[in-house]
Amino acid sequence: MSNPQTVADGARTPSLGTLTFPIVIDKVANMLAVDDPALLRAMFFLWERLKVVVEPTGALAAAALLGGLIDVQGLRVGVILSGGNVDWSQVHAWRAML
Repeated sequence: MSNPQTVADGARTPSLGTLTFPIVIDKVANMLAVDDPALLRAMFFLWERLKVVVEPTGALAAAALLGGLIDVQGLRVGVILSGGNVDWSQVHAWRAML
């Protein structure tokens, strides 16, 4: 498995740990991939519209929803937003990726 370059550095790992991997196998039914531009659009939306500063990795679930990767029409949905560990020196470069 490759370890891709991504702005979601908190999700970038070469392998899951011995505690985490069995939990994922047991509890996770599906995973999705979100590309960096979609992730950054969601993150900046959260910053600008909700005034919630989240790091790129913390906006992954919101990016999947806002990008239409999950059909939630007619459902009540909660999304966990996390992490304020933002490298402010990267913001200009991130904007340029959009």
